[in-house]
Amino acid sequence: MSRTGFIKKCPECGGINLVHHKDTGEIICKDCGFVLEDKMVDFSQEWREFDSDSSEKRRRTGAPTTYTQYDQGLGTEVGQKADLYKLSGKDRNKFFRLRKWQYRISTAIERNLKLALAELKRVSSYLKLPNSVEEEAARIYTLAVQRGLVRGRSMESVVAGSLYAACRRHEVPRTLDELSEASGIEKKEIGRTYRFVTRELGINILPSNPADYIARFASSLKLSAETQSKAVEILEHAQRVELTSGRGPTGIAAAALYVAALIFGEKRTQREVADVAGVTEVTIRNRYKELLERLDLEKDIKKIKKKKKL
Repeated sequence: MSRTGFIKKCPECGGINLVHHKDTGEIICKDCGFVLEDKMVDFSQEWREFDSDSSEKRRRTGAPTTYTQYDQGLGTEVGQKADLYKLSGKDRNKFFRLRKWQYRISTAIERNLKLALAELKRVSSYLKLPNSVEEEAARIYTLAVQRGLVRGRSMESVVAGSLYAACRRHEVPRTLDELSEASGIEKKEIGRTYRFVTRELGINILPSNPADYIARFASSLKLSAETQSKAVEILEHAQRVELTSGRGPTGIAAAALYVAALIFGEKRTQREVADVAGVTEVTIRNRYKELLERLDLEKDIKKIKKKKKL
């Protein structure tokens, strides 16, 4: 194979004096002028850069598109304010008028997205959500605005509902209580909006897995890794006997963690566990009794108590 590719000689004159023009992507025979190839692909580096300034000047593409910006990162503005103040008075006034008209001619959807996505970023930052969840929530909200689902509802409730749907899709455990605290919207309103948006947009979301909440609850209660593993084991057993169906995932997860803490002697009160999980003590007590009865966990707790006495 030659440097010019798989072609070794000219099919017209049989010459081997071939030249490859990188600028035009052509292979030409120098003897007869026959063009052997005119669409060669150059796989070499496009340029060399030694500092950030040269890379920015030579770069031909920008940042990837994202739903977290109202124009998906593709829009442009009429100058920045810092740059405009460098102009003379007459030119400065002209560009300020252009900036004002650019904002005025934006559509109602764009104006809505500007405000809503800023609120979405604030709530996402408060809850410390990953970028993938924020991107998915912004996509869901954008679709909701385009379908006219926001009309008649508060922007904040739709933002919170979109974030909750994104958390459920990416299996990031966040409760409605946490979203209510971060957004300032009532828990019932967020749940109602979440169900409406997912139904209208045809978003299929699987039920939450209680095991996803174990790590967060255990970290807040400062429980050992051994207790966490036991709690996950209890939940897996409960799922096999269909004890988790029809019950809130946070309540059953908190009860499993409470039982595991008792088994390993890490005493935590039902009130402490309930506060961390965002449920009532009655819920913890009921789920705790169901786990003990259905899974025969009383034996394990009695064994621990006997060992302590000895």
